[in-house]
Amino acid sequence: MVEGWHGWVGTITGVVLCTVVVLPVAALAVWALARRRTAAGCTSARAWRLSVAEVGIGYGTVPWVWMILLPGDQAGTVPGRVSLMPLRDLLTVVASDPTTVTVQIIGNLLVFAALGFFAPLRFAALASVPRILALAAGCSVLVETAQYVLRLDRVSSVDDVLLNTAGAGLAALASRRWWCGRGGPSATGSTL
Repeated sequence: MVEGWHGWVGTITGVVLCTVVVLPVAALAVWALARRRTAAGCTSARAWRLSVAEVGIGYGTVPWVWMILLPGDQAGTVPGRVSLMPLRDLLTVVASDPTTVTVQIIGNLLVFAALGFFAPLRFAALASVPRILALAAGCSVLVETAQYVLRLDRVSSVDDVLLNTAGAGLAALASRRWWCGRGGPSATGSTL
């Protein structure tokens, strides 16, 4: 079981448990934001869509970034490591055991998936897959740079950026039917 402050905020298990514990707070935040918007004259459907999108971006992204920035066993004592050869780390992971493959690939695809899914719903300016890809790539580069600069005993890899970006793009495509016809990109798909 998770013990102490470090157990809750400094371990992957703790982050997952914190995320589950905070779920009712996130649901309450959605309800409060939607209610406030409705009281201010926003239509109920729009109020709920905006509120779910705002909370979804934070709730679905922060825990993943938190896990990525958890320090390794030798954080601060070993220099940062960088892997700039595309697909090298991915091929190494694919050659590993099935659990490692699943955790590494699925985990990296999910890091910015909530951002990719909800950002076009909340911000009309981001309602295109190329814009989401650019946003996710930029965010991923920032996270990978932070891993290197903070000497977290992690490898800053271009493959992580590629997977994080792909996950956001796939999530944007999954939510496209909800944002495509609302004054953003045309329904014909010309913005892909």
